Amino acid sequence: MKKSSLKFLTFLLFSMVSGIMLAQQGVTGVVSSDDGELLPGVSVVVKGTTTGVTTDFDGIYSITVPNSSAVLVFSYLGMETKEVVVGNQSTLNVTMATSSEQLEEVVVTALGISREKKSLGYSVSEVGGDALDNVPQENVLNALSGKVSGVNINSTGGAGSTVNINVRGAASLSSDNQPLFVIDGSPVINTANNITEIGRDNKVDYGNAISDINADDIASVTVLKGASAAALYGSRAGNGVILITTKSGKSKKGLGVTINTSTVFDIPSRFLDTHNRFATGSRPYTEDNFPANSYGAIIIGETSAAWAGPELDKGIMAIQWPYSAEEIASGVPVPRELKSYNNPKNFFQTAVTTTNNISIQDNTEKINYRLSYSDLQNKGNIPNTDLHKHSISLNSSLKLNEKFTVSTSLNYTKTGADNRPVGNRGANAMQAVYELNPHIDVRQMKDYWLPGYEGIYQNSPYNFGDDPTETEWNNPYFLAYENNNGFERNRFYGNVKGEYKITDDLTGMVRYNMDEINEVRETKLSKGYTGDMNGAYGINKIFTNETNVDFLLTYAKRLEGWDFSISGGGNKRVLKGNNLLNSTINRGSGLLTPGLFTLSNIANDNLIYSYNSYEKQVNSLYGMASIGIKDMFYVDVTGRNDWSSTLPDNNNSYFYPSVSTSLLVNKLLGFGNGVSLLKLRAGYAEVGNDTGAYNLQPTLNGGTSWGSGSLLSVPSTLLNPDLKPESISSWEGGADLAFFNNRLSMDFTYYTADNENQIFGIALPISSGYSSKNTNAGLLRSTGIEAGLNANIINSNDWRWDMGFVFNRNRTKVIELAEGMNSITLWTDARGGAITWVGEEIGNIFDAALVRVEDPNSPYFGWPIIDDSGFESSDRTREDADGNRVAPIIGNFNPDFTLGMTTSASYKNWSISMNFDWRKGGQFVSQTHRYGESDLHTQRWIDKLHNFNDIADVPAYLRENADQFLSEDGEFYVLVGGPTAADGGLPYTEGGITLNDGVFMPGVQGDYDDNGNFIATAENLGGPGTVVTRYQDHYGWDFTRNATFDSDFVKLREISLTYSVPSKHIKQVGLQNLNISLFSRNIILWTKADIGIDPEMAFQHESSTQGGSGIQFKQGIERFNINPFTIPIGFKLNVSF
Repeated sequence: MKKSSLKFLTFLLFSMVSGIMLAQQGVTGVVSSDDGELLPGVSVVVKGTTTGVTTDFDGIYSITVPNSSAVLVFSYLGMETKEVVVGNQSTLNVTMATSSEQLEEVVVTALGISREKKSLGYSVSEVGGDALDNVPQENVLNALSGKVSGVNINSTGGAGSTVNINVRGAASLSSDNQPLFVIDGSPVINTANNITEIGRDNKVDYGNAISDINADDIASVTVLKGASAAALYGSRAGNGVILITTKSGKSKKGLGVTINTSTVFDIPSRFLDTHNRFATGSRPYTEDNFPANSYGAIIIGETSAAWAGPELDKGIMAIQWPYSAEEIASGVPVPRELKSYNNPKNFFQTAVTTTNNISIQDNTEKINYRLSYSDLQNKGNIPNTDLHKHSISLNSSLKLNEKFTVSTSLNYTKTGADNRPVGNRGANAMQAVYELNPHIDVRQMKDYWLPGYEGIYQNSPYNFGDDPTETEWNNPYFLAYENNNGFERNRFYGNVKGEYKITDDLTGMVRYNMDEINEVRETKLSKGYTGDMNGAYGINKIFTNETNVDFLLTYAKRLEGWDFSISGGGNKRVLKGNNLLNSTINRGSGLLTPGLFTLSNIANDNLIYSYNSYEKQVNSLYGMASIGIKDMFYVDVTGRNDWSSTLPDNNNSYFYPSVSTSLLVNKLLGFGNGVSLLKLRAGYAEVGNDTGAYNLQPTLNGGTSWGSGSLLSVPSTLLNPDLKPESISSWEGGADLAFFNNRLSMDFTYYTADNENQIFGIALPISSGYSSKNTNAGLLRSTGIEAGLNANIINSNDWRWDMGFVFNRNRTKVIELAEGMNSITLWTDARGGAITWVGEEIGNIFDAALVRVEDPNSPYFGWPIIDDSGFESSDRTREDADGNRVAPIIGNFNPDFTLGMTTSASYKNWSISMNFDWRKGGQFVSQTHRYGESDLHTQRWIDKLHNFNDIADVPAYLRENADQFLSEDGEFYVLVGGPTAADGGLPYTEGGITLNDGVFMPGVQGDYDDNGNFIATAENLGGPGTVVTRYQDHYGWDFTRNATFDSDFVKLREISLTYSVPSKHIKQVGLQNLNISLFSRNIILWTKADIGIDPEMAFQHESSTQGGSGIQFKQGIERFNINPFTIPIGFKLNVSF
């Protein structure tokens, strides 16, 4: 009986299983988007069950369903969920449509992981490749300006110059504050010793290495702004992360070719605001009133720096350079009429940049690839300056089998120039042309060699009768053609990646990344340069290599109502490099034989040999867990641990955690169709900034030779063997909102970040044997607000109009410094500079105080005290005995806020787009104007003078208007008078000659008695006892305020008008697309300073005084960084077939 029952149950079970198996069926297929792109990672679930799979890298899936009535649910980020009844089909290919609700909601996050934007608990911004390449740029970073909140981008010069980028402000005192760049998962090098100086005052900016990227290869740029977003990059995430995804061959099936070419003409339109009223000299002599001489005519002082000589264009005859051969031979100069010339306009040329790109892509069942080549050729605004760049890129993917895929992203660039422009003061051709005597036509100086002394001496202005070989001025064309600073940078970067699908839910990835730069810089400075009269020569070879090997395991499961994934991986990073410099010594004996530029042509005692090398390694492990509940609530937790070779062995391990969360309130409360999204988000993270190699133990430095031996020296900085990385703890909160099916969206973020353990040098007494010591100390706190608004205003069959805004405000305060340290110095100028005291904001600019009457009982209380020479005095006291600042703050080089606006409109085949950038507030110091105004070159200096010719009683007028002219809250550094009688100049006698070129400073003369009472001796108001001086002598060098300007500006960053030729006209000749564009870029619409200097370029080609490194620029101060404003006109043609 028991055996019979067992047989019956076995038969019944076998029958049931057989029935189920007969009812089940296998289904396979391919899932693609509506534009033909294969979709990996699509979730395919049998409706009503937990059975599900995901598509592989080529969009292929295979699943078993219970019966023919089963329904498969296909879901994918950014696509409409689709349900399909299986029926009797064994092959089921599905096309998914882009979701209107999820449009542009999928973004790339840390480690290259694609996520739904709605699930993120932190702020992320993404810009598509079309928006970056719509208007071609030599450096792709410029294309981000005004398009991403929380990001400030500044060009420091023309094409090929460094572009400075800060994400949420600059909060590190030791690093360059540049973000980490990651291209297709590969960290790449951005800075590589931007500045080289070979030859005295010959500072050349060779640009940052990120400019090597070809914008035409970029599919998208994602900015991870906060620590929560970037935490998985650990000690490299302190300044934010910029992820660049390049184009691949996956976009469409089959073979395709795209060609685009563009040419842009940068036409100089405005120059530094100088005047052309007076010739060089000390006084505005006339033909009726000038110092007697043997020639009986006015002699122009050609070697004078001041433009205070006779008036130009008034018919005045004077002896002036250049002198004819007959004049030199006879020794009798002939007076000529003094005329003015617009030398900047006559010197600068129209820059031309041509870029050609071609790409080939293909997509088959097993392989897809995109191969591209780009060529850029630039001729600069300064004669004989150039830039050229060649780029080759290969992005490919090979499917070896159903589980294993190998992909590559390989790039090679060759960037170089025969001559790069010089910055700062000295060998800068821009400085030379702006300082050229205004009565001399620069075009007469194109033959820049002195006749009879070719290759030895410049042809430059000199006084008649003097030795022409002893000129003090550089010919602008000499500097343009005989100071050649060339370079060639060969760079290879990219990765090889293998991905293996272990199970339907578990994948593994291994990747090898490399970035290698070999750069050679060569300077050839001919004999005759005033800074190195025998010329200069040098070669600088720079090698940098970074490799990263990383792996990542990811387990992801999607069930009804739940999404979760867990990832874990590791990274090994090795950075190494060296820098070799051989050159003449600045201000040394130069070259042995003029014009022979070889190292063997340098005397041994005049040869610099400098070599340094470095290597560091960082090992890392990291993990991430993400949970989503019912498409409403998401939590992410990440952790990374770094072990750095540059830190002490017993303290080289640091852990960087983060947690973030988001809540979709609209789904929780069900607001209806009008509210597409209402998300609240918050996150906390800790990241860091590592230090460089060899900052723990001192080493001996190689020095100069002594006899037959070599000298060694100890470093000037005392190193710290217990150094720690900077630690940044940050939290942020915000909201994302969208309405009317995402046609109106906005976001808001508030953040704060504490940057502790700052690494910087503290000054030591000279008796210690060191100038400074490295330390971990200090706390900087950054706070900020970011906001964005996007609107699709019109969307009809023929018309579309979109508009977007991004807003940013950031402030960073110094909360504490090292013990006994009250302030941090970034740079100084005159008696002021950028010094931040504890409790104050980074970027503050202070100045010396003007000495005023401090006796409250005096009728002159608050008036400037004038000394016996007729000048106001400065109080140079910066801080009191307790270390508190007493010097006045006159500004801050950071903007109050930035606001970018992008708008685009299209009608049928026509489209137009514009991008505006407004920076409100902030100040900068112009040392160009400091030198220019002290030598009376600028129109502003003349405009500042007060002409009181129409005032009957000047002293009474000044007293009645004391609030304007005499009080601390009034106008600063007031001057009454001018260069001529018509300008209000006062009589001034010198050498027996009286001219109306006198000025005075309103104030009071006097001193304090023993009781502190101010005793006035005379009022300096234009009446009796007033001290009058030449207006040439009255520039206030002690005061930074005299050269400080507002940084506000509005720029039209981009404008483009495009016509897309209708397909019916081009398909007949085998074309898929044909677009023609007219564009312009970076047009300065308005600057508050209005002095002909771009406030965005307020960067000086020198490292900061204390703590600064990396990009080697001082922010908020410029010195002859005076590229002309331009009106660019560009044309672009794009063809695909």
